[in-house]
Amino acid sequence: MECFKVISPGLFTTMQDMGRFGYESQGVPVSGAMDEFAFRVANMLVGNDENAPVLEMTLMGPALEAIQDTVVAVTGACMTPLVNGTQRPCWSCFPVKKGETLTFAPAKAGCRAYLAVPGGFEGDAVMGSVSTYIRGGIGGVKGRRLEKGDVLSLKRHASFSRFFKVREEYIPQYLPEEEIRVIPGPQYDYFPKEAIELFTSSTYTITKDSDRMGYRLEGPNIRAKETHDIITDGLLPGAVQIPGNGKPIIMLKDAQTTGGYAKIATAISVDLSRLAQLKPGDRIKFRPVSLEEAHRLLKEEEEVLNKIKETLVPSRYFDMTVNGRVFNVNIDILK
Repeated sequence: MECFKVISPGLFTTMQDMGRFGYESQGVPVSGAMDEFAFRVANMLVGNDENAPVLEMTLMGPALEAIQDTVVAVTGACMTPLVNGTQRPCWSCFPVKKGETLTFAPAKAGCRAYLAVPGGFEGDAVMGSVSTYIRGGIGGVKGRRLEKGDVLSLKRHASFSRFFKVREEYIPQYLPEEEIRVIPGPQYDYFPKEAIELFTSSTYTITKDSDRMGYRLEGPNIRAKETHDIITDGLLPGAVQIPGNGKPIIMLKDAQTTGGYAKIATAISVDLSRLAQLKPGDRIKFRPVSLEEAHRLLKEEEEVLNKIKETLVPSRYFDMTVNGRVFNVNIDILK
């Protein structure tokens, strides 16, 4: 069932789910939503299975014309949604009527926002996932980012009549500098103590040569004891490679599945979502943690997600006619 026509595609808008797993041995990256926390909450707001396909919007969102009455949820970066020019709150769901245009203000904080619809978006499923992998040309909408004129359809029709928002205390704050927690990487012992101390005490800046594949960092050079090259082995999102020039590279969701540079550290799972909201020019500091702490933090994040689901706040809308035009008004804004 068709739901939106793309009037403008935005800067870099793709369809994503949690990713495709089990094909790394064949050279196929996991891909999937960069910020899994915001992705899961977006689906939660519209009553979806957590793995339902959504749109991932980067820095500047698309302009979409509603082909039928529908409901959307927006989470992630502060990229204020507007329905026919009227603002709607982020981290909430709200109605969009047939013929109305959904647009987004440029991101004021964060980098990536997520747009979910009840039932999820219909996309090209490849290897069990509709996640778009641009370099491989698979998944999503013909394996590419959205383009003007694309028509988006629902994966399945799902009735929806209640609207919710996330409690303020559970909405992440996106800052231009983040502390990213790491555990030792597979080649941690390739680096002398002084290099490891330099790595964990320095501030790095994300360069413009960064994307869903990985972030290249500018800062102090990290030198191995002897060589930065290794016999090629497996890579996963969060791995921090140190190539010959000593400049760290953090691998992300579209990273290749193998690499030949020594890996000094691995960002813990819960901090991958925080990484996803950083952009070129933002800064990173690394803090070492134990594997046990990484497991504890992952458990705590799952508990937070459960609390969000249990404590969603009802949000009400009504139609108001002004000069012959019908506007959908959020009662909460009028209070």
